[in-house]
Amino acid sequence: MIRLQDISVPVFGRYLERLDGLVIIAAAHVADRGLPEAALLQSRLAPDMDPFEAQVRMAARFPLRALRPLVPRLPDLQFEEARSFATLRDDVAAALGVLSLMEPADLEGREAEIVTDRAGLADIALPAACFVVDYALPNMLFHLSIAYAIARWEGVKLGKADFDGWHRY
Repeated sequence: MIRLQDISVPVFGRYLERLDGLVIIAAAHVADRGLPEAALLQSRLAPDMDPFEAQVRMAARFPLRALRPLVPRLPDLQFEEARSFATLRDDVAAALGVLSLMEPADLEGREAEIVTDRAGLADIALPAACFVVDYALPNMLFHLSIAYAIARWEGVKLGKADFDGWHRY
């Protein structure tokens, strides 16, 4: 049987590290070209979408949205609008720090416990395992993907290997 711990904490951690790598590459791109950080931080794919910095913050926050209801002792981090790449990296590091506080026993036997959240205008209530697999992980990866797409749109040299860390070309 796959444990909730196994399908959440290490996966969230892996993709938080990938997110941090994306921010590092985006920051280097801006610095190498002498561009203002805000040019990329506030870039978006469409007028009604959140900008790069918000996509990174939302991706960083999803592991906490998934796990804190199950482990209330975890700190409730609130990320404000990021005005720099350094702030974004601090937010990702803070989320990784929260994950490092997790112990396997924290989630033991909690798979069926109901987790509630707000998804846009919808209220959702799902068993913890479904919440993680069907809602939180896809949403984290959605925001990571959009941040990646915005960076690519702005000319940042990224590839699939930067996103998942597995591919080599």
